[in-house]
Amino acid sequence: TNQWFLPAVRGDIPPGCAAHGFVCDGTRILVFGGMVEYGRYSNDLYELQASRWLWKKVKPQAPSNGSPPCPRLGHSFSLYGNKCYLFGGLANESEDSNNNVPRYLNDFYELELQHGSGVVGWSIPVTKGILPSPRESHTAIVYCRKDVGSPKMYIFGGMCGCRLNDLWELDIETMTWSRPETKGTVPLPRSLHTANVIGNKMYIFGGWVPQSAGGEISAPDGEWKCTGSFAYLNLDTTEWIDLISDCHEDKSNLLPGPRAGHCAVAVGTRLYIWSGRDGYRKAWNNQVCCKDLWYLDTERPLAPSQVQLIRATTNSFQLKWDEVPTVEGYLLQLHADSPVPPVAGIPGTGVPETSVLSSQGGCSLHQSPQSLPNVPYPEMKVDHPSQTNNLIPNNVQVPLSSSSKVEGKEKVAAPEKKVTQETMKNHTDATGFKESNAPSVLPVCTSSAQTSANVGELHDLDKQSVNPDASVSSTVSSTQTMVTQQAVKTESSSTNGAVVKDETSLTTFNSKSEAAETACVMPSTRVSTGQTNDSHSSRAPQRPPAPVKPRDRRWYDVGIFKNNSAVVSQFYLLPEETLNINSKTEGADVLDYRLLKKQDLFPGTVYRFRVAAINGCGVGPFSKISEFKTCIPGFPGAPSTVKITKSVDCIHLSWEPPASPSGNILEYSAYLAIRSTQLQENPSQLVFMRIYCGLKTSCIVTAAQLSNAHVDYTSRPAIVFRISAKNERGYGPATQVRWLQGKVAATYS
Repeated sequence: TNQWFLPAVRGDIPPGCAAHGFVCDGTRILVFGGMVEYGRYSNDLYELQASRWLWKKVKPQAPSNGSPPCPRLGHSFSLYGNKCYLFGGLANESEDSNNNVPRYLNDFYELELQHGSGVVGWSIPVTKGILPSPRESHTAIVYCRKDVGSPKMYIFGGMCGCRLNDLWELDIETMTWSRPETKGTVPLPRSLHTANVIGNKMYIFGGWVPQSAGGEISAPDGEWKCTGSFAYLNLDTTEWIDLISDCHEDKSNLLPGPRAGHCAVAVGTRLYIWSGRDGYRKAWNNQVCCKDLWYLDTERPLAPSQVQLIRATTNSFQLKWDEVPTVEGYLLQLHADSPVPPVAGIPGTGVPETSVLSSQGGCSLHQSPQSLPNVPYPEMKVDHPSQTNNLIPNNVQVPLSSSSKVEGKEKVAAPEKKVTQETMKNHTDATGFKESNAPSVLPVCTSSAQTSANVGELHDLDKQSVNPDASVSSTVSSTQTMVTQQAVKTESSSTNGAVVKDETSLTTFNSKSEAAETACVMPSTRVSTGQTNDSHSSRAPQRPPAPVKPRDRRWYDVGIFKNNSAVVSQFYLLPEETLNINSKTEGADVLDYRLLKKQDLFPGTVYRFRVAAINGCGVGPFSKISEFKTCIPGFPGAPSTVKITKSVDCIHLSWEPPASPSGNILEYSAYLAIRSTQLQENPSQLVFMRIYCGLKTSCIVTAAQLSNAHVDYTSRPAIVFRISAKNERGYGPATQVRWLQGKVAATYS
């Protein structure tokens, strides 16, 4: 929701402090030390259980080979495994807090944590090698390569009377200090900056740097300033890559401004930057505290889960897929088994039902390609909202200056990255965009809250209700639910014990990912900054097309959706010339949805679906393929509002009649997915046993029947039921319910 809230905390609430140490271990937060007031520092340790908002003052045991850490500020406090590592900081030598006598520290402590809550105690590890020099306001991160190597802690920069830019490495297994040799341009000496690890890169942003033109280490009383420079260190190759130089001018305020003392946190592959202050040391009264929140997407998102079916009708599907963290939208495509004729030429009709974004009046910031011939360089894709729209910001691609290149040694350009400022006010969307289940025609780069809820999975509660006709973005009984309707091929036999094989293949998935086949590539030249003041633009939002291969020519865009659900009744037809795009002209043609005709879905037709997530770096790889079939007219619809009530020795299933019975309902059938040897050979083909057949809209599932149930692990562990209705023409599609098991899954498996 992008909204701040103030939790009602309780317990041993710590006093306000600055320049403290802070680590997050699951749902608990540990805070150590800091400045309580000028000249008075702390060495107290507090634990916050964020699940209960309960503070607790923790008293760890003193080390057996020395004294516990003294009160300090500006230290580093890093977590790896079940241990925290404390290094350095600034202490006050004077017992009188009004008489501050600073002493820089380079002591090193290890704090062992208890699982879940509490700590064991401090220890002073015996280290080898040369210890880093005393400092405060430095950064420390821990990184461990996935394939080989032991965990290592990296310390960068800090303050010891002058700013530092040295890099130190501690091998945590051998407790050996060293100074790794680095390549590239080392960032300016700095303090009060941030360092965060995403993948194999340590990102350094902001801080106080010397004001001297050459950037050399200044004298203790030299002048210094805040910086907005941004760089990363490849921790595998120890090479520095400059992304935003200190001399970069940002007159349009499209990048985070210079700041120090800010905070930064990595969520997945996205880096968030919050607050800080800007100003000069000799003008304390003129310093400005920042209240802005920015984020940086460092790489394309991962592939979403396979598309799941919630409901099928004769001419539409209600679909969902699992959310991908920190993304701004999803590109949904379908593949039609029936021949779909291409459109000759580009028609001028067929405006989509949702409003589109205006790109008129925008400007592009780019560097002339002649000035940088054949030289790869990292690029920053920058996103900044207008004053009236914080949901869908404008996009600017800013190539860095040529001075940021590392002498052309880097064979592959750094990944495209996007910085986005998120305003904290609820502005009205100038485009008229609304969160709904209709296809949202969004630009590739958007900024929005992920507010949708998963529909369809029944948790193990006493009583649950699911209505597949309800809004996909709503929750039922405060639980996440999923109801999937699929056609089930059955015999109209009254034998309750009949084994029904899922022969319709409505949820058959290809095991091969589509990432290698249709990787979408963002344009590498420029992105316009549209002033989104008109909801009816002459130009649709742009997204780069995937390289079209002969085997991919029948994939059609359904639309770009803001949430992880969609109601699909149409798709966009591609012009004939678009189908013949050669891979050499990749990125030359950008689809304009407003100019494309739309095709309705046909009854009784099989459609394949795939979905890809979108963030500031572009479109990620596609999911595995799902396959669903629209219903045939005249058959009854699927039952709705399924309820599961658990008793001691059985469960009760109940449902509502179909909204469109298409005649008189003659009977209902309920099925349970059971274990079988055939299922072991082909896990994607569930085998169902009929457990009920009759006119009633409810049935009982006994413990004996549940003991034979198959527990499906395709997403979360669940027992699968299907319920279908029959009229004069036969059985219609079934409502599939996944009853989430959690810890009780072993009871029925």
